Amino acid sequence: MRSDEIKAGFARAPNRSLLRSLGVTDREMDLPFIGIANAFNTIVPGHVHLRQLGEKVREGIAAAGGVPFEFGTIGICDGIAMGHEGMRSSLPSRENIADSIELMVDAHRFDGLVCIGTCDKIVPGMLMAAVRCDIPAIILTGGAMLSGYQGGKDLSLIDIFEGVGRVAAGAMLEDALCELERCAMPGCGSCQGLYTANTMACMTEAMGMSLSGCAAIPAVDAAKLRIARETGEAVIKLVRDGVTPRSIITQQSLYNAIRVDMALGGSTNTVLHLMAIAREAEVPLSLDDFNSIADSIPHICNMQPSGPHSMQTLYRAGGIPAVLHQLLKYLDDVPTVSGSTIRQIASTAGVKEETIIQSPESPVSEAGGLKILKGSLAPDGAVVKCAAVPKAMWRHKGPALTFDGEPATMRAILAREVKEGDVVIIRYEGPRGGPGMPETLSSTSALLGLGYIKVVLITDGRFSGGTRGPYIGHVALEAAVGGPIAFVRDGDMIEVDLYAKSILLHVDTKELESRKKGWKPVKKRLKGALDRYSRTVEQANLGAVQR
Repeated sequence: MRSDEIKAGFARAPNRSLLRSLGVTDREMDLPFIGIANAFNTIVPGHVHLRQLGEKVREGIAAAGGVPFEFGTIGICDGIAMGHEGMRSSLPSRENIADSIELMVDAHRFDGLVCIGTCDKIVPGMLMAAVRCDIPAIILTGGAMLSGYQGGKDLSLIDIFEGVGRVAAGAMLEDALCELERCAMPGCGSCQGLYTANTMACMTEAMGMSLSGCAAIPAVDAAKLRIARETGEAVIKLVRDGVTPRSIITQQSLYNAIRVDMALGGSTNTVLHLMAIAREAEVPLSLDDFNSIADSIPHICNMQPSGPHSMQTLYRAGGIPAVLHQLLKYLDDVPTVSGSTIRQIASTAGVKEETIIQSPESPVSEAGGLKILKGSLAPDGAVVKCAAVPKAMWRHKGPALTFDGEPATMRAILAREVKEGDVVIIRYEGPRGGPGMPETLSSTSALLGLGYIKVVLITDGRFSGGTRGPYIGHVALEAAVGGPIAFVRDGDMIEVDLYAKSILLHVDTKELESRKKGWKPVKKRLKGALDRYSRTVEQANLGAVQR
Protein backbone atom coordinates (compact mmCIF):
# COMPACT_ATOMS: atom_id res chain seq x y z
CA MET A 1 0.00 0.00 0.00
CA ARG A 2 1.11 3.56 -0.72
CA SER A 3 0.47 4.50 2.90
CA ASP A 4 3.16 2.05 4.01
CA GLU A 5 5.58 4.85 3.20
CA ILE A 6 4.41 6.59 6.38
CA LYS A 7 3.64 3.62 8.62
CA ALA A 8 5.72 0.50 7.81
CA GLY A 9 9.08 -0.45 9.32
CA PHE A 10 11.08 0.68 12.33
CA ALA A 11 12.22 3.88 10.57
CA ARG A 12 8.62 5.06 10.52
CA ALA A 13 8.15 4.88 14.30
CA PRO A 14 7.98 8.69 14.59
CA ASN A 15 5.33 8.82 11.84
CA ARG A 16 3.31 6.07 13.50
CA SER A 17 3.58 7.85 16.84
CA LEU A 18 1.88 10.90 15.30
CA LEU A 19 -0.79 8.67 13.76
CA ARG A 20 -1.39 6.99 17.11
CA SER A 21 -1.95 10.43 18.63
CA LEU A 22 -4.97 10.68 16.30
CA GLY A 23 -6.38 7.47 17.75
CA VAL A 24 -5.27 5.13 14.96
CA THR A 25 -5.14 1.57 16.35
CA ASP A 26 -2.73 -1.28 15.66
CA ARG A 27 -5.33 -3.00 13.48
CA GLU A 28 -5.93 0.16 11.47
CA MET A 29 -2.21 0.53 10.73
CA ASP A 30 -2.61 -2.40 8.33
CA LEU A 31 -5.65 -0.93 6.52
CA PRO A 32 -5.83 1.45 3.54
CA PHE A 33 -5.61 5.13 4.49
CA ILE A 34 -8.24 7.17 2.66
CA GLY A 35 -8.14 10.95 2.36
CA ILE A 36 -11.44 12.85 2.29
CA ALA A 37 -11.20 16.30 0.71
CA ASN A 38 -14.29 18.14 1.95
CA ALA A 39 -15.24 21.64 0.80
CA PHE A 40 -17.57 22.19 3.77
CA ASN A 41 -17.94 25.80 4.88
CA THR A 42 -20.72 28.01 6.25
CA ILE A 43 -20.71 30.76 3.58
CA VAL A 44 -21.68 28.65 0.54
CA PRO A 45 -25.25 27.24 0.48
CA GLY A 46 -24.04 24.32 -1.63
CA HIS A 47 -21.46 23.39 1.01
CA VAL A 48 -23.08 24.07 4.35
CA HIS A 49 -24.41 20.49 4.57
CA LEU A 50 -21.23 18.72 3.48
CA ARG A 51 -20.07 18.03 7.04
CA GLN A 52 -22.94 15.56 7.42
CA LEU A 53 -22.11 13.92 4.10
CA GLY A 54 -18.50 13.65 5.24
CA GLU A 55 -19.64 11.74 8.33
CA LYS A 56 -21.48 9.21 6.15
CA VAL A 57 -18.45 8.83 3.88
CA ARG A 58 -16.26 8.15 6.92
CA GLU A 59 -18.74 5.51 8.10
CA GLY A 60 -18.64 3.83 4.71
CA ILE A 61 -14.84 3.80 4.56
CA ALA A 62 -14.55 2.34 8.06
CA ALA A 63 -17.25 -0.27 7.40
CA ALA A 64 -15.51 -1.42 4.22
CA GLY A 65 -12.13 -1.77 5.91
CA GLY A 66 -10.35 1.54 5.53
CA VAL A 67 -9.21 4.40 7.75
CA PRO A 68 -10.67 7.82 6.87
CA PHE A 69 -8.79 11.11 7.27
CA GLU A 70 -10.75 14.26 6.45
CA PHE A 71 -9.29 17.61 5.44
CA GLY A 72 -10.72 20.83 4.05
CA THR A 73 -10.53 22.74 0.79
CA ILE A 74 -11.77 26.21 -0.05
CA GLY A 75 -15.03 26.92 -1.84
CA ILE A 76 -16.35 30.14 -3.36
CA CYS A 77 -20.03 30.84 -3.99
CA ASP A 78 -20.26 32.41 -7.43
CA GLY A 79 -23.67 33.87 -6.65
CA ILE A 80 -22.36 35.76 -3.62
CA ALA A 81 -19.21 36.76 -5.54
CA MET A 82 -21.22 37.95 -8.55
CA GLY A 83 -21.29 41.55 -9.71
CA HIS A 84 -18.24 42.90 -7.83
CA GLU A 85 -14.46 42.45 -7.68
CA GLY A 86 -14.79 39.19 -5.75
CA MET A 87 -15.92 37.44 -8.93
CA ARG A 88 -12.33 37.58 -10.21
CA SER A 89 -11.30 35.06 -7.55
CA SER A 90 -13.72 32.34 -8.59
CA LEU A 91 -12.01 30.64 -11.54
CA PRO A 92 -8.51 30.94 -10.01
CA SER A 93 -9.86 29.06 -6.98
CA ARG A 94 -10.16 25.96 -9.19
CA GLU A 95 -6.37 25.79 -9.47
CA ASN A 96 -5.96 26.42 -5.74
CA ILE A 97 -8.32 23.55 -4.92
CA ALA A 98 -6.50 21.16 -7.26
CA ASP A 99 -3.14 22.19 -5.83
CA SER A 100 -4.23 21.91 -2.19
CA ILE A 101 -5.64 18.40 -2.65
CA GLU A 102 -2.53 17.30 -4.53
CA LEU A 103 -0.31 18.60 -1.73
CA MET A 104 -2.33 16.84 0.99
CA VAL A 105 -2.41 13.55 -0.93
CA ASP A 106 1.28 13.59 -1.76
CA ALA A 107 2.38 14.61 1.74
CA HIS A 108 0.31 12.00 3.57
CA ARG A 109 0.59 9.14 1.07
CA PHE A 110 -3.10 8.26 1.04
CA ASP A 111 -4.09 5.02 -0.66
CA GLY A 112 -7.36 6.44 -1.92
CA LEU A 113 -9.31 9.68 -2.09
CA VAL A 114 -12.92 10.82 -1.76
CA CYS A 115 -13.69 14.39 -2.81
CA ILE A 116 -16.86 16.02 -1.47
CA GLY A 117 -17.93 19.23 -3.18
CA THR A 118 -20.85 20.89 -4.87
CA CYS A 119 -20.30 24.23 -6.54
CA ASP A 120 -18.94 25.69 -9.72
CA LYS A 121 -15.14 25.56 -9.50
CA ILE A 122 -14.86 23.11 -6.61
CA VAL A 123 -15.87 19.90 -8.39
CA PRO A 124 -13.72 20.66 -11.47
CA GLY A 125 -10.74 21.40 -9.21
CA MET A 126 -11.32 18.11 -7.40
CA LEU A 127 -11.44 16.19 -10.68
CA MET A 128 -8.22 17.87 -11.79
CA ALA A 129 -6.56 16.85 -8.52
CA ALA A 130 -7.86 13.29 -8.74
CA VAL A 131 -6.47 12.69 -12.20
CA ARG A 132 -3.24 14.52 -11.35
CA CYS A 133 -2.59 12.37 -8.26
CA ASP A 134 -3.96 9.24 -9.97
CA ILE A 135 -4.67 7.24 -6.83
CA PRO A 136 -8.05 5.46 -6.55
CA ALA A 137 -10.57 8.28 -6.20
CA ILE A 138 -14.28 9.00 -6.30
CA ILE A 139 -16.30 12.24 -6.28
CA LEU A 140 -19.39 12.83 -4.14
CA THR A 141 -21.36 15.86 -5.31
CA GLY A 142 -23.53 17.52 -2.67
CA GLY A 143 -26.78 17.93 -4.59
CA ALA A 144 -29.09 20.73 -5.64
CA MET A 145 -31.24 23.01 -3.53
CA LEU A 146 -35.01 22.54 -3.63
CA SER A 147 -36.88 25.01 -5.79
CA GLY A 148 -38.20 28.19 -4.26
CA TYR A 149 -41.87 28.95 -4.61
CA GLN A 150 -44.10 31.98 -4.91
CA GLY A 151 -47.52 32.47 -6.41
CA GLY A 152 -47.73 29.06 -8.04
CA LYS A 153 -44.30 29.33 -9.68
CA ASP A 154 -41.06 27.48 -8.91
CA LEU A 155 -38.19 29.90 -8.35
CA SER A 156 -34.40 29.88 -8.58
CA LEU A 157 -31.60 32.39 -8.09
CA ILE A 158 -31.89 33.60 -11.69
CA ASP A 159 -35.35 35.00 -10.94
CA ILE A 160 -33.66 37.35 -8.48
CA PHE A 161 -30.93 38.47 -10.87
CA GLU A 162 -33.47 39.17 -13.59
CA GLY A 163 -35.65 40.93 -11.02
CA VAL A 164 -32.91 43.54 -10.63
CA GLY A 165 -33.40 44.45 -14.28
CA ARG A 166 -37.16 44.59 -13.88
CA VAL A 167 -36.80 47.00 -10.95
CA ALA A 168 -34.48 49.16 -13.06
CA ALA A 169 -37.07 49.11 -15.85
CA GLY A 170 -39.83 50.15 -13.48
CA ALA A 171 -41.63 46.85 -14.04
CA MET A 172 -41.21 45.68 -10.43
CA LEU A 173 -41.17 47.43 -7.09
CA GLU A 174 -38.22 46.97 -4.77
CA ASP A 175 -40.55 45.60 -2.10
CA ALA A 176 -41.68 42.89 -4.53
CA LEU A 177 -38.05 42.03 -5.32
CA CYS A 178 -37.33 41.81 -1.60
CA GLU A 179 -40.21 39.40 -1.14
CA LEU A 180 -39.00 37.37 -4.11
CA GLU A 181 -35.50 37.07 -2.63
CA ARG A 182 -37.00 35.69 0.57
CA CYS A 183 -38.79 32.92 -1.35
CA ALA A 184 -36.28 31.87 -4.01
CA MET A 185 -33.60 30.01 -2.05
CA PRO A 186 -35.16 27.74 0.60
CA GLY A 187 -32.11 25.94 1.99
CA CYS A 188 -28.84 24.12 1.40
CA GLY A 189 -27.62 22.86 -1.96
CA SER A 190 -26.41 24.24 -5.27
CA CYS A 191 -28.66 26.64 -7.21
CA GLN A 192 -31.64 24.78 -8.58
CA GLY A 193 -31.29 24.78 -12.35
CA LEU A 194 -28.75 23.33 -14.75
CA TYR A 195 -26.22 25.99 -13.88
CA THR A 196 -22.50 25.27 -13.68
CA ALA A 197 -22.49 23.45 -10.33
CA ASN A 198 -25.20 21.02 -11.34
CA THR A 199 -23.89 20.65 -14.88
CA MET A 200 -20.51 19.62 -13.49
CA ALA A 201 -22.18 17.14 -11.14
CA CYS A 202 -23.86 15.63 -14.19
CA MET A 203 -20.56 15.60 -16.12
CA THR A 204 -18.83 13.87 -13.20
CA GLU A 205 -21.40 11.10 -13.18
CA ALA A 206 -21.42 10.83 -16.98
CA MET A 207 -17.63 10.43 -17.14
CA GLY A 208 -17.84 7.70 -14.50
CA MET A 209 -16.25 9.44 -11.51
CA SER A 210 -19.25 9.36 -9.15
CA LEU A 211 -21.70 6.62 -8.28
CA SER A 212 -24.69 6.13 -10.53
CA GLY A 213 -27.53 8.51 -9.68
CA CYS A 214 -25.43 10.83 -7.54
CA ALA A 215 -25.71 14.04 -9.57
CA ALA A 216 -29.43 14.72 -9.44
CA ILE A 217 -30.23 13.68 -5.86
CA PRO A 218 -31.34 16.83 -3.98
CA ALA A 219 -29.09 18.02 -1.16
CA VAL A 220 -31.76 17.41 1.49
CA ASP A 221 -32.91 13.98 0.28
CA ALA A 222 -31.99 10.98 2.45
CA ALA A 223 -30.82 9.28 -0.74
CA LYS A 224 -27.86 11.68 -0.66
CA LEU A 225 -26.87 10.37 2.78
CA ARG A 226 -27.14 6.81 1.54
CA ILE A 227 -25.04 7.43 -1.55
CA ALA A 228 -22.46 9.19 0.65
CA ARG A 229 -22.14 6.02 2.72
CA GLU A 230 -21.92 3.91 -0.45
CA THR A 231 -19.25 6.25 -1.84
CA GLY A 232 -17.09 5.57 1.22
CA GLU A 233 -17.52 1.84 0.72
CA ALA A 234 -16.84 2.05 -3.02
CA VAL A 235 -13.48 3.78 -2.68
CA ILE A 236 -12.12 0.81 -0.72
CA LYS A 237 -13.02 -1.53 -3.59
CA LEU A 238 -11.27 0.85 -6.00
CA VAL A 239 -8.16 0.71 -3.83
CA ARG A 240 -8.21 -3.08 -3.65
CA ASP A 241 -8.77 -3.38 -7.40
CA GLY A 242 -6.16 -0.72 -8.24
CA VAL A 243 -8.61 1.38 -10.27
CA THR A 244 -7.31 4.93 -10.66
CA PRO A 245 -8.83 8.05 -12.28
CA ARG A 246 -6.72 7.78 -15.42
CA SER A 247 -8.38 4.45 -16.17
CA ILE A 248 -11.77 6.17 -15.83
CA ILE A 249 -11.14 9.64 -17.30
CA THR A 250 -10.25 8.87 -20.92
CA GLN A 251 -11.05 10.52 -24.21
CA GLN A 252 -14.06 8.23 -24.55
CA SER A 253 -15.43 9.03 -21.09
CA LEU A 254 -14.96 12.77 -21.70
CA TYR A 255 -16.84 12.37 -24.97
CA ASN A 256 -19.66 10.72 -23.00
CA ALA A 257 -19.68 13.69 -20.62
CA ILE A 258 -19.91 16.09 -23.55
CA ARG A 259 -22.76 14.03 -25.01
CA VAL A 260 -24.71 14.37 -21.78
CA ASP A 261 -23.83 18.07 -21.66
CA MET A 262 -25.27 18.56 -25.14
CA ALA A 263 -28.36 16.51 -24.33
CA LEU A 264 -29.08 18.62 -21.25
CA GLY A 265 -28.04 22.02 -22.60
CA GLY A 266 -25.57 22.66 -19.78
CA SER A 267 -23.42 25.59 -18.75
CA THR A 268 -20.82 27.08 -21.09
CA ASN A 269 -18.36 26.78 -18.20
CA THR A 270 -18.20 23.03 -18.73
CA VAL A 271 -16.14 23.67 -21.85
CA LEU A 272 -13.45 25.33 -19.72
CA HIS A 273 -13.56 22.63 -17.08
CA LEU A 274 -13.59 19.58 -19.33
CA MET A 275 -10.69 21.03 -21.29
CA ALA A 276 -8.78 21.55 -18.03
CA ILE A 277 -9.53 18.02 -16.80
CA ALA A 278 -8.42 16.59 -20.15
CA ARG A 279 -5.20 18.59 -19.89
CA GLU A 280 -4.48 17.10 -16.46
CA ALA A 281 -5.28 13.60 -17.74
CA GLU A 282 -3.07 14.13 -20.81
CA VAL A 283 -6.04 13.23 -22.98
CA PRO A 284 -6.53 14.91 -26.39
CA LEU A 285 -9.57 17.20 -26.38
CA SER A 286 -10.27 20.30 -28.47
CA LEU A 287 -13.04 22.79 -29.01
CA ASP A 288 -13.74 21.11 -32.34
CA ASP A 289 -14.71 17.95 -30.43
CA PHE A 290 -17.53 19.87 -28.76
CA ASN A 291 -18.93 20.95 -32.11
CA SER A 292 -18.70 17.52 -33.72
CA ILE A 293 -20.47 15.92 -30.75
CA ALA A 294 -23.10 18.70 -30.68
CA ASP A 295 -23.90 17.97 -34.32
CA SER A 296 -24.76 14.35 -33.51
CA ILE A 297 -26.46 14.64 -30.09
CA PRO A 298 -29.96 16.10 -29.79
CA HIS A 299 -31.03 18.34 -26.93
CA ILE A 300 -33.50 16.12 -25.03
CA CYS A 301 -34.09 17.79 -21.66
CA ASN A 302 -35.30 21.39 -21.40
CA MET A 303 -33.61 22.44 -18.18
CA GLN A 304 -33.51 25.78 -16.40
CA PRO A 305 -32.53 28.49 -17.26
CA SER A 306 -33.47 27.94 -20.92
CA GLY A 307 -36.41 25.67 -20.04
CA PRO A 308 -38.76 24.90 -17.16
CA HIS A 309 -37.14 21.89 -15.48
CA SER A 310 -35.15 22.07 -12.24
CA MET A 311 -32.68 19.49 -11.00
CA GLN A 312 -35.36 18.21 -8.64
CA THR A 313 -37.56 17.53 -11.67
CA LEU A 314 -34.68 15.75 -13.41
CA TYR A 315 -34.19 13.58 -10.33
CA ARG A 316 -37.84 12.57 -10.27
CA ALA A 317 -37.64 11.67 -13.96
CA GLY A 318 -34.75 9.27 -13.38
CA GLY A 319 -31.65 11.50 -13.17
CA ILE A 320 -28.51 10.99 -15.20
CA PRO A 321 -29.00 7.19 -15.53
CA ALA A 322 -32.24 7.95 -17.38
CA VAL A 323 -30.47 10.47 -19.62
CA LEU A 324 -27.81 7.85 -20.35
CA HIS A 325 -30.58 5.38 -21.19
CA GLN A 326 -31.97 7.75 -23.81
CA LEU A 327 -28.46 8.26 -25.21
CA LEU A 328 -27.49 4.56 -25.11
CA LYS A 329 -26.80 4.20 -28.83
CA TYR A 330 -24.42 7.19 -28.74
CA LEU A 331 -22.29 6.18 -25.74
CA ASP A 332 -18.81 4.69 -25.68
CA ASP A 333 -18.71 1.78 -23.24
CA VAL A 334 -16.21 2.73 -20.54
CA PRO A 335 -15.68 1.76 -16.89
CA THR A 336 -16.99 3.78 -13.95
CA VAL A 337 -16.16 3.95 -10.25
CA SER A 338 -19.30 1.91 -9.52
CA GLY A 339 -17.79 -1.19 -11.12
CA SER A 340 -20.37 -1.22 -13.91
CA THR A 341 -19.66 0.17 -17.37
CA ILE A 342 -21.52 3.24 -18.52
CA ARG A 343 -23.56 1.27 -21.05
CA GLN A 344 -24.53 -1.26 -18.38
CA ILE A 345 -25.81 1.61 -16.25
CA ALA A 346 -27.64 3.10 -19.22
CA SER A 347 -29.24 -0.17 -20.34
CA THR A 348 -30.63 -1.02 -16.90
CA ALA A 349 -31.92 2.50 -16.11
CA GLY A 350 -35.50 3.57 -16.64
CA VAL A 351 -37.02 6.86 -17.74
CA LYS A 352 -39.85 7.79 -15.40
CA GLU A 353 -41.03 10.83 -17.35
CA GLU A 354 -40.41 11.03 -21.10
CA THR A 355 -42.05 14.44 -21.15
CA ILE A 356 -39.02 15.63 -19.12
CA ILE A 357 -36.22 13.41 -20.46
CA GLN A 358 -37.33 13.13 -24.06
CA SER A 359 -36.20 10.55 -26.59
CA PRO A 360 -33.61 11.39 -29.28
CA GLU A 361 -36.36 10.75 -31.83
CA SER A 362 -38.55 13.43 -30.23
CA PRO A 363 -36.05 15.98 -28.86
CA VAL A 364 -36.36 19.54 -27.62
CA SER A 365 -34.15 20.42 -30.60
CA GLU A 366 -32.12 18.47 -33.12
CA ALA A 367 -28.74 19.95 -32.15
CA GLY A 368 -26.89 19.85 -28.84
CA GLY A 369 -27.12 22.64 -26.32
CA LEU A 370 -23.71 24.29 -26.85
CA LYS A 371 -21.82 25.56 -29.89
CA ILE A 372 -18.27 26.70 -30.50
CA LEU A 373 -18.09 29.74 -32.79
CA LYS A 374 -15.02 30.82 -34.74
CA GLY A 375 -14.19 33.70 -37.05
CA SER A 376 -12.36 36.99 -37.34
CA LEU A 377 -13.55 38.19 -33.91
CA ALA A 378 -12.64 34.91 -32.16
CA PRO A 379 -10.04 33.06 -34.25
CA ASP A 380 -9.38 30.55 -31.46
CA GLY A 381 -13.03 30.12 -30.55
CA ALA A 382 -15.91 31.35 -28.43
CA VAL A 383 -18.75 29.50 -26.68
CA VAL A 384 -22.51 30.01 -26.71
CA LYS A 385 -25.33 28.13 -25.00
CA CYS A 386 -27.44 27.84 -28.16
CA ALA A 387 -30.17 26.00 -26.24
CA ALA A 388 -30.88 29.28 -24.43
CA VAL A 389 -30.88 31.51 -27.53
CA PRO A 390 -34.21 32.28 -29.25
CA LYS A 391 -34.12 31.07 -32.85
CA ALA A 392 -34.84 34.61 -34.02
CA MET A 393 -31.39 35.59 -32.71
CA TRP A 394 -29.39 32.71 -34.16
CA ARG A 395 -28.36 35.15 -36.89
CA HIS A 396 -27.68 38.76 -36.05
CA LYS A 397 -25.66 41.64 -37.48
CA GLY A 398 -25.36 44.88 -35.61
CA PRO A 399 -23.13 47.74 -34.48
CA ALA A 400 -20.66 47.23 -31.67
CA LEU A 401 -20.96 49.05 -28.37
CA THR A 402 -17.68 48.50 -26.51
CA PHE A 403 -16.81 48.50 -22.82
CA ASP A 404 -13.52 47.81 -21.05
CA GLY A 405 -14.91 45.76 -18.16
CA GLU A 406 -18.32 44.81 -16.79
CA PRO A 407 -18.88 47.68 -14.33
CA ALA A 408 -19.07 50.22 -17.17
CA THR A 409 -21.33 47.85 -19.09
CA MET A 410 -23.72 47.50 -16.19
CA ARG A 411 -23.96 51.26 -15.74
CA ALA A 412 -24.76 51.70 -19.43
CA ILE A 413 -27.38 48.95 -19.41
CA LEU A 414 -29.20 50.33 -16.37
CA ALA A 415 -29.04 53.84 -17.90
CA ARG A 416 -30.70 52.44 -21.06
CA GLU A 417 -27.76 53.51 -23.23
CA VAL A 418 -27.90 50.15 -25.01
CA LYS A 419 -30.24 50.03 -28.02
CA GLU A 420 -32.04 47.07 -29.56
CA GLY A 421 -29.86 45.61 -32.30
CA ASP A 422 -26.58 46.51 -30.58
CA VAL A 423 -23.76 44.04 -30.11
CA VAL A 424 -22.39 44.78 -26.63
CA ILE A 425 -18.68 43.99 -26.24
CA ILE A 426 -17.24 43.45 -22.76
CA ARG A 427 -13.47 43.03 -22.96
CA TYR A 428 -10.46 42.86 -20.67
CA GLU A 429 -12.37 40.27 -18.61
CA GLY A 430 -10.49 37.22 -19.91
CA PRO A 431 -8.26 34.78 -18.01
CA ARG A 432 -5.31 37.16 -18.00
CA GLY A 433 -6.97 40.54 -18.42
CA GLY A 434 -9.80 40.12 -15.92
CA PRO A 435 -8.01 38.42 -14.41
CA GLY A 436 -9.93 35.23 -13.76
CA MET A 437 -12.69 35.46 -16.39
CA PRO A 438 -15.36 36.91 -14.08
CA GLU A 439 -18.92 35.90 -14.91
CA THR A 440 -21.20 38.62 -16.25
CA LEU A 441 -24.55 37.34 -15.02
CA SER A 442 -25.45 40.75 -13.63
CA SER A 443 -25.25 42.33 -17.09
CA THR A 444 -27.05 39.56 -18.96
CA SER A 445 -29.79 39.34 -16.34
CA ALA A 446 -30.22 43.11 -16.39
CA LEU A 447 -30.67 43.02 -20.18
CA LEU A 448 -33.39 40.40 -19.84
CA GLY A 449 -35.03 42.14 -16.90
CA LEU A 450 -35.14 45.40 -18.85
CA GLY A 451 -36.86 43.61 -21.72
CA TYR A 452 -34.14 43.66 -24.39
CA ILE A 453 -34.70 40.91 -26.95
CA LYS A 454 -32.38 41.88 -29.84
CA VAL A 455 -29.10 42.59 -28.08
CA VAL A 456 -26.11 40.28 -28.47
CA LEU A 457 -23.45 40.36 -25.76
CA ILE A 458 -19.92 39.13 -26.47
CA THR A 459 -17.10 38.88 -23.94
CA ASP A 460 -13.67 37.40 -23.39
CA GLY A 461 -14.93 36.67 -19.88
CA ARG A 462 -17.49 34.05 -18.87
CA PHE A 463 -21.17 33.65 -18.18
CA SER A 464 -22.91 31.98 -15.29
CA GLY A 465 -24.61 28.71 -16.06
CA GLY A 466 -27.78 30.67 -15.26
CA THR A 467 -27.36 32.89 -18.30
CA ARG A 468 -29.95 32.69 -21.07
CA GLY A 469 -30.06 34.66 -24.29
CA PRO A 470 -27.78 35.51 -27.26
CA TYR A 471 -24.67 35.84 -25.15
CA ILE A 472 -21.25 34.61 -26.32
CA GLY A 473 -18.25 34.15 -24.03
CA HIS A 474 -14.70 32.77 -23.77
CA VAL A 475 -13.59 34.79 -26.81
CA ALA A 476 -10.04 33.75 -27.63
CA LEU A 477 -7.66 35.33 -28.03
CA GLU A 478 -8.66 37.73 -25.25
CA ALA A 479 -8.16 41.49 -25.38
CA ALA A 480 -5.29 41.51 -22.87
CA VAL A 481 -3.04 39.48 -25.20
CA GLY A 482 -3.99 41.37 -28.36
CA GLY A 483 -6.91 39.35 -29.64
CA PRO A 484 -9.14 41.04 -32.25
CA ILE A 485 -11.71 41.90 -29.56
CA ALA A 486 -9.22 44.49 -28.24
CA PHE A 487 -9.47 46.50 -31.45
CA VAL A 488 -13.23 46.66 -31.93
CA ARG A 489 -14.59 50.22 -32.00
CA ASP A 490 -18.08 51.52 -31.41
CA GLY A 491 -20.09 51.22 -34.58
CA ASP A 492 -18.09 48.37 -36.13
CA MET A 493 -20.42 45.82 -37.63
CA ILE A 494 -20.34 42.39 -36.01
CA GLU A 495 -22.12 39.36 -37.45
CA VAL A 496 -23.01 36.23 -35.50
CA ASP A 497 -24.40 33.10 -37.15
CA LEU A 498 -25.07 30.13 -34.87
CA TYR A 499 -26.10 27.97 -37.81
CA ALA A 500 -22.72 28.54 -39.48
CA LYS A 501 -20.91 28.62 -36.10
CA SER A 502 -19.30 31.92 -37.08
CA ILE A 503 -18.52 35.20 -35.32
CA LEU A 504 -17.21 37.92 -37.62
CA LEU A 505 -15.80 41.42 -37.17
CA HIS A 506 -16.46 43.36 -40.38
CA VAL A 507 -13.33 45.49 -40.35
CA ASP A 508 -10.81 45.08 -43.18
CA THR A 509 -7.36 43.76 -42.44
CA LYS A 510 -5.50 47.01 -43.16
CA GLU A 511 -7.72 48.99 -40.81
CA LEU A 512 -7.32 46.39 -38.08
CA GLU A 513 -3.52 46.45 -38.46
CA SER A 514 -3.60 50.24 -38.23
CA ARG A 515 -5.51 50.06 -34.97
CA LYS A 516 -2.92 47.72 -33.50
CA LYS A 517 -0.09 50.23 -33.89
CA GLY A 518 0.91 51.66 -30.56
CA TRP A 519 -1.69 49.57 -28.73
CA LYS A 520 -1.15 48.88 -25.06
CA PRO A 521 -3.42 46.57 -23.08
CA VAL A 522 -5.41 47.85 -20.15
CA LYS A 523 -3.36 47.10 -17.04
CA LYS A 524 -4.71 46.54 -13.55
CA ARG A 525 -2.88 46.79 -10.26
CA LEU A 526 -2.71 43.25 -8.97
CA LYS A 527 -1.18 41.48 -6.01
CA GLY A 528 -1.02 38.04 -4.46
CA ALA A 529 -2.96 35.16 -5.96
CA LEU A 530 -4.54 37.14 -8.80
CA ASP A 531 -1.17 38.57 -9.84
CA ARG A 532 0.36 35.08 -10.00
CA TYR A 533 -2.68 33.75 -11.83
CA SER A 534 -2.62 36.54 -14.42
CA ARG A 535 1.04 35.87 -15.20
CA THR A 536 0.69 32.11 -15.62
CA VAL A 537 -2.79 31.38 -16.99
CA GLU A 538 -3.47 29.99 -20.47
CA GLN A 539 -6.21 31.17 -22.82
CA ALA A 540 -9.84 30.05 -22.53
CA ASN A 541 -9.65 27.71 -25.53
CA LEU A 542 -7.04 25.72 -23.57
CA GLY A 543 -9.17 25.53 -20.43
CA ALA A 544 -7.71 28.61 -18.66
CA VAL A 545 -5.29 26.36 -16.80
CA GLN A 546 -2.14 27.67 -15.17
CA ARG A 547 1.15 26.78 -16.81
